[in-house]
Amino acid sequence: MSEPRVRRAEIAIEQSHVDRVYRRLGELRSQAEDMRAKGYEIGHGAQREAVFEQASMLFERDMMVFHANQTLQSLDAEYEGLVFGRLDHAAAEPVYVGRLGIRDSDFENLVTDWRAPAAAAFYQATAEAPMDVVRRRVIRCSGQQVLDVDDDVLMPESVPDDMPVVGEGALMAALGRARGERMRDIVATIQKEQDEVIRAPWRGVTEITGGPGTGKTAVALHRAAYLLYRYRRQLGGAGVLVVGPSGVFTSYISRVLPSMGETNVELRALGEVLDGMEATRHDPAPLASVKGSLRMRKVLLKAVRDTPPDAPTELRIVYKGEVLKLGTKELDKARKKVHSAGGPPNRSRVRAAETLLGLLADKAEQNAASGGPQLDRADVIQDLGERIDFHRFLVTWWPVLYPAQVLRWLGDDDRLARAAKNVLTSDEVGLLAESLRGDGDEWTVADVALLDEVRVLIGPPPKRRKRAQDIELDAEQTRDSDDPARLRTSRPAHYDEYSHIVVDESQDLSPMQWRMLGRRGGHASWTIVGDPVQSSWPDPVEAEQARTQAFGAKTKHRRYTLRTNYRNSAEIFDLAARVVAGRAADDEDLPNAVRTTGLEPEVRTTDAACRETAVHAAVKELLDAVDGTVGVICAMDRVPEVERWLAGQSEDRLKVVGSLDSKGLEYDAVALVEPTELITESLTGRRVLYVALTRATQQLTILASDDDWR
Repeated sequence: MSEPRVRRAEIAIEQSHVDRVYRRLGELRSQAEDMRAKGYEIGHGAQREAVFEQASMLFERDMMVFHANQTLQSLDAEYEGLVFGRLDHAAAEPVYVGRLGIRDSDFENLVTDWRAPAAAAFYQATAEAPMDVVRRRVIRCSGQQVLDVDDDVLMPESVPDDMPVVGEGALMAALGRARGERMRDIVATIQKEQDEVIRAPWRGVTEITGGPGTGKTAVALHRAAYLLYRYRRQLGGAGVLVVGPSGVFTSYISRVLPSMGETNVELRALGEVLDGMEATRHDPAPLASVKGSLRMRKVLLKAVRDTPPDAPTELRIVYKGEVLKLGTKELDKARKKVHSAGGPPNRSRVRAAETLLGLLADKAEQNAASGGPQLDRADVIQDLGERIDFHRFLVTWWPVLYPAQVLRWLGDDDRLARAAKNVLTSDEVGLLAESLRGDGDEWTVADVALLDEVRVLIGPPPKRRKRAQDIELDAEQTRDSDDPARLRTSRPAHYDEYSHIVVDESQDLSPMQWRMLGRRGGHASWTIVGDPVQSSWPDPVEAEQARTQAFGAKTKHRRYTLRTNYRNSAEIFDLAARVVAGRAADDEDLPNAVRTTGLEPEVRTTDAACRETAVHAAVKELLDAVDGTVGVICAMDRVPEVERWLAGQSEDRLKVVGSLDSKGLEYDAVALVEPTELITESLTGRRVLYVALTRATQQLTILASDDDWR
């Protein structure tokens, strides 16, 4: 039989099994919907029962609806090819591997979840160590239709005469597919070195390093999905947090975990780690290096303890006909005494009141010693402590502090100079003060870590009591919600009990950002993803110190290095490597690109007068040349201008991103505008350019007005 006929016959065999899987999927979905409907019926019946029975029935309803919704959520995930693999063993029945484990009505396996131990051989078996696998087959589907199959033979001597073998190169075929707006999962093409990382033990710190295109991010996300499957009891309740460098990046990876059935993982950009914040703007590199430095801890501590701008400078209160007065020096002394006790200001108002009352009692005793009326000190303190005029003074002299308010105060040059004395230079004070003089909520990504630091220093503000009807409303909404996430215990603001934290592009985190993440991971295990060669943070020693402190006393630390670049063609990566080799990286720090296309990167010389026209032309050519996405990468401050140039382009697959926001992204083709500007805008310029040059999978066009970047 000819190879095309064999392929068609094998596709038909796999289509028959895939059809059986989807029929069973429909049955399971119907069963879950029936269970949910029955749960709601129990709830309606409970309303007519006695109080004790009603509570029991409502609990039964909540559990039934919760589990039904969980099942439906898993079954309804947007699977791209539910079944993607098959293992033919020498001494066992075939095993189908997929995104979800499914059994038939007799509890026989139709599909084994890719994370299950029984599926491990799909990724780990090799010709040298076949793990009893004769044939490994990759099944490529679109929806419910089988498009193709591709086989690897691992035990040639055990292949039966009636076992056909078709195709080759499943991985390379997958790498050549057009990119979309979202990262795809790689469950069908995980390589052995990647699978070892994914299945590594969950405790402690697991670090994944590797150059561009090695799959670090995909491996980390698949590791999160694997850990939740394998250790759901330990990790699922407290939750998993994934932190990426930007909102563009988190949007790009947003479908990976849901495609594997994991929908309750939190994804946050660095500008969103602090609750209520969505900062996207980046500071210029010199300013960002000041804000990210550990020196800012000292500055912020002094700022928190400084006198608030609108605080009164004198306390005058009449008692028993005598005026008791505290002047500026006495009030400053009192403030220092309260702060010296060490508590956060928002939890120190009682101590502040006691300190002021003590000083006022001293004044009263001095008056008595000078011939005034004799007084009992305890009576003085009690009487003054109940006076409304004293409390009015107290709330203005020792107000409730808020992070944004305190940080904005440092926009005042004199106030910042006091806080930064012997810590920052005068030039740094000027840069920082100007940046913090903004209005409203216009914060930068680097500011978010400062706001979080201030939040901890000042302590939480007093809680507003919740009304009884609000509590009842919250409870009712939780009971009636179809969203399983609403049925778990709601997490408080600034949640700090995550069970696992994934940090991507970790080489770029400032020390202050590591401190911010460390507060959320005091009880967590960690997966850290990064590449020192791509770092945009200028002081790796200080960052390493803060990173180590963030991990705490976790003794287990394992490191994996991925060395194969699957993203870039060899032609594109060779150019990127020449940009950093010998200056920002050694040869051993760079990965090996395994795919060639025959298309060399194109460098076009342009100038300011014709730059817009050149960008238009390059983008049009790239859109015509590739079926997938096209990225236009430029310096951060040039993004609005380039977006205006390309505003007429209606292609959804065209994206304009700044150099820092391009981290972790990939496109079929890239137009890189003025590479020298990427070098000059960053303190680690060539590394930032290296990142931009390694975003393309197929074609790269560089538009440059000079050759300095080479």
